[in-house]
Amino acid sequence: MNEERTAPAIRIDMDATHLATEPTKGNRMHPLPPPSVRLFVCGTAERGDDGAALSAVATLLPVLPSALLERLEVRRCGHLRAEDILGMPAGEIAVVIDAATGVPPGHVVALPIRTLGDTSGGPMPRSFLESGLEATFAAAHAETPDAMPEGIFIGIGGRRFGYGRPLSRSVRLAMASFQRVIAAELARVANVPETPASS
Repeated sequence: MNEERTAPAIRIDMDATHLATEPTKGNRMHPLPPPSVRLFVCGTAERGDDGAALSAVATLLPVLPSALLERLEVRRCGHLRAEDILGMPAGEIAVVIDAATGVPPGHVVALPIRTLGDTSGGPMPRSFLESGLEATFAAAHAETPDAMPEGIFIGIGGRRFGYGRPLSRSVRLAMASFQRVIAAELARVANVPETPASS
């Protein structure tokens, strides 16, 4: 008699906003590999374009393929701490999504994390400025570049960041492009087939 198999159920750990698949009765003997990509979604929704990453991920995650979601650990963080990035376990890849400084409003950038702080005035996650990580990363890059974690920063230039403000027109018009880059880079670093993001 064939045992009925059901699709894996998505589990969300609210503490770390960790998306993974939880084995059901029919697949207990086939555990999935642990997440290999740690996705940091930065910003504050109440501060205009500072909430761009939150807005992008809110509608992007539901349309990502399950094979990709199984590899992600998603963490929502208003501001990154140094230990969040510099304390990454070996073998894990960091993906930081945030509003970007040093780029025009609505412009999307994707840069290796190891290059952040390499060029003064270059693209940088806005949350790094808020938490003082810009100087930390610049120092870490100058002293020991190889100690920086593997990963990528995906950002979008913002125009306004005041409390109680909505996303600017520049960011709204570029949101589909922002989501396409996020989906493509996540698929690349997780080494799974890409599924186009919804606009």
